Amino acid sequence: MSAFKSDFLRIMSERGFIHQISDETGLDQLFAKETVSAYIGFDATAKSLHAGSLIQIMMLHWLQKTGHRPIALMGGGTTMIGDPSFKDEARKLLTPQDIEDNLVGIRRNFGSYLKFGSDAGDAVMINNADWLMQINYVNFLRDVGRHFSVNRMLAFDSVKLRLDREQSLSFLEFNYMILQAYDFVELYKRLGCRLQMGGSDQWGNIVNGIDLGHRMEGVQLFAMTTPLLTTSSGAKMGKSASGAVWLDPEMLSPYEFWQYWRNTEDADVGRFLKLYTTLPLDEIARLEKLGGSEINEAKKILATEITAMLHGREAAETASETARKTFEEGALADTLPSVDVAKTDLEAGIGILSLFVTAGLAGSNGEARRHVQGGAVRLNDQPVTDDRSVVTLQDLGAEGVVKLSLGRKKHVLVRPI
Repeated sequence: MSAFKSDFLRIMSERGFIHQISDETGLDQLFAKETVSAYIGFDATAKSLHAGSLIQIMMLHWLQKTGHRPIALMGGGTTMIGDPSFKDEARKLLTPQDIEDNLVGIRRNFGSYLKFGSDAGDAVMINNADWLMQINYVNFLRDVGRHFSVNRMLAFDSVKLRLDREQSLSFLEFNYMILQAYDFVELYKRLGCRLQMGGSDQWGNIVNGIDLGHRMEGVQLFAMTTPLLTTSSGAKMGKSASGAVWLDPEMLSPYEFWQYWRNTEDADVGRFLKLYTTLPLDEIARLEKLGGSEINEAKKILATEITAMLHGREAAETASETARKTFEEGALADTLPSVDVAKTDLEAGIGILSLFVTAGLAGSNGEARRHVQGGAVRLNDQPVTDDRSVVTLQDLGAEGVVKLSLGRKKHVLVRPI
């Protein structure tokens, strides 16, 4: 479809969110004539979501902004099994307490993007454990399982790829797509939900839910997926060299979050501005045209706008100012990420390699050694060439800290306690 009549789908199309829609005309008409409830599911596999989930969260944000009702479905029940979609092996099974702890953290991720409450346009957060943990297995097989064709399930790419590689797919995991389909029907019955959104890897699971809704309730449900996002160089979104780009400020500081987006590849700036900020499209078009060193200004705007949405404008401006002082003035900004080490350890001396691991700048001594050998390691802005170097209290600067740097853009302050 070339032009959507509804605000939500028009924005989704213009900003590059749409990969597939099950019935474009029908869904556009639905959005144009009534308030639509739509959901995205988030399994509780960690204590926070990471930047790879931001595209989904932004869809819910725009849904609410255009007058519709977003539903954030917490996968307290489905996480007990684990989604096998396009995975090479089964996920590690989490305990109910692990899942509950993770849910507490994940719920906090949404507060900056959605307004929750009991009014008509307020977002809803609901946990599929509320119904999945109450299922009677035999009744579920009779009422729901009879509507699924195993032949059809085996044909889905997410299952077929695993089987073609002769990698085991447990019966436990095979049930995941049935439970996800059932979630869609349950949300329709409880909240009148008509649309499920998700990444393109979820298409088969969502279509299963549409089919189940038709068979069980005689209702037309809809699917919409986003493209599978990678950076221009092929890197997976939400991952950096030092690990996941968490949304929780206790797991990744606002400065490090800002820095991740500041390091966006030139070719991705326009695309990311459309997907991850609410800047007007004409402003984004202007920023996209910047070339040479000016593209760095667009990257700073990108980083600041994304960080402001998640952590607040003040935290974003502080991160931007920290970067300016560090990179443009060469000053030591006390708002850089820091790590505490025992003063007694510094008195005895800490090896540069283990200190880099402690600071989170390397995953192992071996990785830190490779950075030293590659000339990427600095101590108080001075190159480190000996991987046997030891850091002591004598290395404390006038500010009473040691500055560790990896390359030009990663810095951590070591503070003795």
